[in-house]
Amino acid sequence: MSNLLKKHAKSFYWASFFLSKPKFDKCSTLYNFCRTLDDIADDDGKLDTKKENFLKFKNFFINKDTNSPIVREMWSIVDSEGISKQVVMDLFDGVENDLQEIVNINSKKELLVYSYRVAGTVGLMMSKILKVSNREALKGAIDLGIAMQLTNIARDVCEDKSKNRQYIKHDFLSIKETINDSEIFYNKSFNSISSIPLRSRFSVIVARRIYRKIGDCILKQRNIENYNSAGKIYVPVYQKIIQTFLSIFDFIQLLFVKEMDYDNHSNHKIIQNEININERI
Repeated sequence: MSNLLKKHAKSFYWASFFLSKPKFDKCSTLYNFCRTLDDIADDDGKLDTKKENFLKFKNFFINKDTNSPIVREMWSIVDSEGISKQVVMDLFDGVENDLQEIVNINSKKELLVYSYRVAGTVGLMMSKILKVSNREALKGAIDLGIAMQLTNIARDVCEDKSKNRQYIKHDFLSIKETINDSEIFYNKSFNSISSIPLRSRFSVIVARRIYRKIGDCILKQRNIENYNSAGKIYVPVYQKIIQTFLSIFDFIQLLFVKEMDYDNHSNHKIIQNEININERI
């Protein structure tokens, strides 16, 4: 599982070095489950076959099929960490959104709901693994997941277009606006990290900083022509090292957070029209 994490999630793998072995193993199990779902949706095969594989895997989960190691290990985490089954079903709903001939998101509400389903859910589940219990902090975990998904969407416009998926328009203004929106979620999520136990906190700080840096690397392209020719944009190793050192200052700052008064309610209200976040946390 760690090999999958290393191959497909370089930023997260870098940050995972700061987790204890038990926490790393559980996070790897969660990643393996999510990766399996992504691979089903992103497979180059026929749409009917992908839908069939998706429903099969979904039924494996719903029925707790212990013959599937991925499902068995995922249910072990769901049970041991007190994760709501509905959160996992939200993740399935998000992936199912991509199982169409053409995916076209046309509003901010659709974009935020989709981002919650495919990534806010993962942030919430990850926080449960890291033993966060403060409800306001769990909302921040959802926001960090959404922020990272918006970063993904801004980075993968060309790749998504080749798969007939349009989450945002293929122009640099829309890409820039999406990165600006992600900044709101990154900023709002910061104080919530103070609720993560000290042993695991630094890993999340590092992951947040490095993933956020992807947005800066995108903006450096300056126009759609450079963006189109840049290929998949990653944070170079030297920048990861810099962001890791800067994370020390974030870690110290978070030691002085005394109260958790979460205030990203305007964005949560948009999502809340379709999904009851309070029931999930």
